[in-house]
This record gives sequence, structure tokens and C-alpha cells, in this order.
Amino acid sequence: MELLEYLQKGAGLSTEKAHIVDEIFDYIELPKGYQLLNEGKQSKKIFYVEKGMMRLYYLKDGKDITHDFFDETKFYAPIENIFLNQPYPYYLEMLENGTIRTADFMKVEKIMETDTALQRFSRHVLVGTIKRLAEQLYSIQFQSAQERYQLLIKRHPNILLRSSLGHIASYLGITQSTLSVIRGEKSR
Repeated sequence: MELLEYLQKGAGLSTEKAHIVDEIFDYIELPKGYQLLNEGKQSKKIFYVEKGMMRLYYLKDGKDITHDFFDETKFYAPIENIFLNQPYPYYLEMLENGTIRTADFMKVEKIMETDTALQRFSRHVLVGTIKRLAEQLYSIQFQSAQERYQLLIKRHPNILLRSSLGHIASYLGITQSTLSVIRGEKSR
């Protein structure tokens, strides 16, 4: 969904406010495999996925571990850089050819300060992010691999068509063979 449409329909901003936000976001088309961010880099950009899917991952002992997926209508910001001024610990890559909108955080923050409707929208995005992280933490601590898989399918219904089984298994904290067993049980 295009950012402007999301801002109007999904976030409930007026046409005027939606255009103000939309205008500060650049439009870029990226190929599958493109690295938007790399570990150790500094970025003050906010990302919005209009089309495609991004994967956030890190390397541990030379192994690629998926931390999260972002598909259409999702925002992502490297909080370590923006709010904590720390080196970025992840990699952010395109899993598909896609359209991404990016904006400098300072520009976004400047316009958010001027209007209560935009502040509400900003809180809406932040609360959604916190909710996703809380669900992910709960899932890791208290749910079985089967339950974590179900939550992933609920969040990203087409994930099996859009990401490799290796990326999905690493996100769930299981092996690919365990993922195959879970998927086999589901199809029975």
C-alpha cells in the first residue's frame, strides 16, 4: 500500500496532513538482496515498505539469524542509531524486489512536533512496534515452536512464499528439519 494511502486510510490522517508526511519520504525501488543497512553503520533514516518484504538479521558466530520481517504497511527505524547513538547491530535486506519510502528522522520529528494529529500517528506507530516486540519476547519465552510458527503465519500469511525456510527457521529459533516437521503436522 502506498504511503499516502496508508496515512489517510490506515492512520486516519487528513488529506492535508498525509501529504505533508508523504512529501518528506523519498521513493526508492530496490532489488531482492539489496542491503539497506549493515552492522556497525550509522543511519537516521525511517523506512516504510510500500511493496515487498525486508528482513532484519544479525550474525552470531558466523551464522545468519533472522530477527524480524517487515512487509507492506510496516515502518522500521534503527533505534540504536536514532535514539541511542550506538552502532547498528543488524543488517536490513530486501527479500524481494520492492518499493521502500525513506525519510530522515529529524525531518519527521520536526513535522510531528507541530501537530497533535501527527503526534497521535507517531504514537500509533510506536505502540505498534512495542506490541510486536512484546509479542516476540513472550513468544520466545513462553511458546512452543508450533505456537511461534502460528504467530508468524498470522503476522505474515504469505511468509512461506516470500522468505526461505532457513530464514523462517532461524527467526523461530529452530532448525529447518524441525520447521519441516511443524509444517507437516499442520498439513495433516
